[in-house]
Amino acid sequence: MSTYTQILYQIVFGTRNRERILKEKEREKLFRYISGIIEKQNCHLYRINGIEDHIHIVTHLHPTIALANLVKDII
Repeated sequence: MSTYTQILYQIVFGTRNRERILKEKEREKLFRYISGIIEKQNCHLYRINGIEDHIHIVTHLHPTIALANLVKDII
């Protein structure tokens, strides 16, 4: 017997004191960096986006990866 699960997570990171420090060019670099971390963990990244003071990540976790460990690796 096999099982199938699909749980999507929306992870939101904000800057300290909601300071507007994530400029557009810097965000693109940050998004690529985070995408690499997620792909290296065998997770599927659906979307990553954000503005000057926060980012959103929508991802599906590989069954062997704990959400807390993924978040720890990102930060």
